[in-house]
Amino acid sequence: MPLFFRKRKPSEDSKKRLEYQLCLSKEVGAGDILDISACELTEVPTSAFSICKVLQKKVFILHGNQLKSMVPKGCCINFLVTLKVLDLHENMLTALPDDIGQLASLQVLNIENNQIKALPDSIGNLRLLQTLNVKGNCLSQLPTSVGRMSSLRTLDLSENSVRELPRDLALARTLESLTLDAALMSYPPASVCTMGTEDIQRFLCTELGEEYCPSSQFLLPVLESDSGKQSPDDVDSLEGAWQSKFNDFEKRKEQKHQEKLAFERQLEEKQKEHHQLILMNNSHKENILLSVRQEQERLELGVSVQQRFQEVERQRILGKVRQAETGIANRINNLLLDNKRQRKSSEFLQQLEQDRIRMEHLTAITQEETNSLRKREVAVAMQKMLSESCSMRLMQEASDSRRQSLVSEACRSLESQDRKFDQVLSLQQLDKSKAIACILQEEEMQKAAFQALQLQKDSVHGYIQQQIRLIEGELMQLTKLEVKRHNLDAENLQEVLWEQRSALSDLLQQLLKEKDQREVELRQVLQEMELKSDSNQQNYWLIQYQRLLDAKPLLLRMQEVGVESDLVSLLCKLSAQHYLPIMAHHRVTSEALRHMTTKDLRKLGINEMGIQKALLNWAREQPTTPSEEEAVPSPSSLPSAPGETPTSTPPLTPINPSAPRSQVIFLPCGHVCCCQMCSDALQTCPLCRSNIAQHLRLYHG
Repeated sequence: MPLFFRKRKPSEDSKKRLEYQLCLSKEVGAGDILDISACELTEVPTSAFSICKVLQKKVFILHGNQLKSMVPKGCCINFLVTLKVLDLHENMLTALPDDIGQLASLQVLNIENNQIKALPDSIGNLRLLQTLNVKGNCLSQLPTSVGRMSSLRTLDLSENSVRELPRDLALARTLESLTLDAALMSYPPASVCTMGTEDIQRFLCTELGEEYCPSSQFLLPVLESDSGKQSPDDVDSLEGAWQSKFNDFEKRKEQKHQEKLAFERQLEEKQKEHHQLILMNNSHKENILLSVRQEQERLELGVSVQQRFQEVERQRILGKVRQAETGIANRINNLLLDNKRQRKSSEFLQQLEQDRIRMEHLTAITQEETNSLRKREVAVAMQKMLSESCSMRLMQEASDSRRQSLVSEACRSLESQDRKFDQVLSLQQLDKSKAIACILQEEEMQKAAFQALQLQKDSVHGYIQQQIRLIEGELMQLTKLEVKRHNLDAENLQEVLWEQRSALSDLLQQLLKEKDQREVELRQVLQEMELKSDSNQQNYWLIQYQRLLDAKPLLLRMQEVGVESDLVSLLCKLSAQHYLPIMAHHRVTSEALRHMTTKDLRKLGINEMGIQKALLNWAREQPTTPSEEEAVPSPSSLPSAPGETPTSTPPLTPINPSAPRSQVIFLPCGHVCCCQMCSDALQTCPLCRSNIAQHLRLYHG
């Protein structure tokens, strides 16, 4: 059921009829009747109540409307105190006013075909009421006060839900006609009700203990009581007065008729003007609706175009993000495959490199090397190496030195006093201590320079550093991609990014451990050299430093052994420098590669399918020379190696750092999202909120 109803407006004909009846009732000689029936009213006009009160109308007809209440707001039932007939049938009344008993002159009350559920008790105060018609309502019982209606002659209760009559109805002695649904009655019984009104009254009187008297014994006043008959003598004397009054009445009636015609003409003109205004208003409304509809269509078109443009832009950005994700995933896979590949041949390379270092560093220093020592040049190189290593170390320890500045200033004063005291004690051994300190300091500086150059020249250490830089760059790219996806609200591949970042973080931690282990091994080699060196040997560390400077790079040595320069460049491009010793050992040339297969390369120890295809394709593209044909080794003479399942490894492209500023990698999550100054106070990662176990600083530039 809807909560709100639009109030139905009466039609034009109903309005005209209401206005006409109200005007007609105000005319002189209009009579005592006010008839506003069939005017589609939902409530009684207050003007009708005022007319009944002022003009003392006796008949008020309201049937055929849609009334829900009898008395309008601002009015009182006392306005109708002069009424004798009140007709309210065929409306939508649900109840009568509680003070309806104040209509003391009412003789006829017709409320047929309404929705009244109960009659008020005050209805018994209508002592002059002769006819009460409540047919077709929702009554379930009658009030006991109906017995006080001393003039009631007709009562219609049919088509209701009344099943019992009150006993006090027997007190209505004047009741002549009682209409009800006799077959459905329970009290009095249906057998009594079917016999008629007289039998019903006799039954009720018996039940009440009263003596029954017929209604014919009681005299009732008529609807309109006459004032009495006039005598014949008065007729002649009043005939002239009545004739003059009748003429005046005719004149006034004609005048009222003319006024009515003028009023109707004026009303018709106003209705025409109102109709024209309505037409103009409708046309104006249609124009406004048309313009609004056009504007709305234009706005909807603009919104749809903007939405399509935004969708295309979003798809383009998502395509770029997916392309970047694909590239990063490929590079991560290449790094992981390259790490697996390097781990397989790392033992062979490490053993080879250790043998070379031990053979070169642990050999005795000859007199020729002592004579050919270029002291000044080596010292300059040492100084440059020491300055570079010290500058890097100072950059890393700059923040620590600032924190300890306050402590050092407090300790300086104590150290100055201790220094003065120590100077007094060391005056006797000054010359001897100076000589020993200079010698020791010079040897320590030479040893430190040799150690820094050794780290720089070590191929395994350099390879590990290169892999660490590649992984750092990939982690930085992954972090940027993750932030960009978070801004675009595209979280469908967050799990894939998390797995890739976890794999890279584990690989980075493993490489850091390998780097520390390699530095420990180099320090052990340095200690062995220091133990095996002759303590009397002069310029020992200078000669070792010069030997490292004069040592040729691995690629140059491979070329001198016989490996072609194009083949060396190809292996460097494929990040497969660790296969150069194998190529040099077996003296593999382009002509030999042209006659080889993937099976022959697996026997040599080259198991990656991508590197195998790249080498074979390169060999087929090289021109054939007769000299190379003689040097082709037989595939059967190649050494056999344990077979492994070939895996496709595309070439790995190094990634440049994205910004020339220092940043920090948070381990174990692998996010690169903070500078050094902000990372000191952090305990959890700002992106994933995981605990930080290690801060790894980056230096790109």
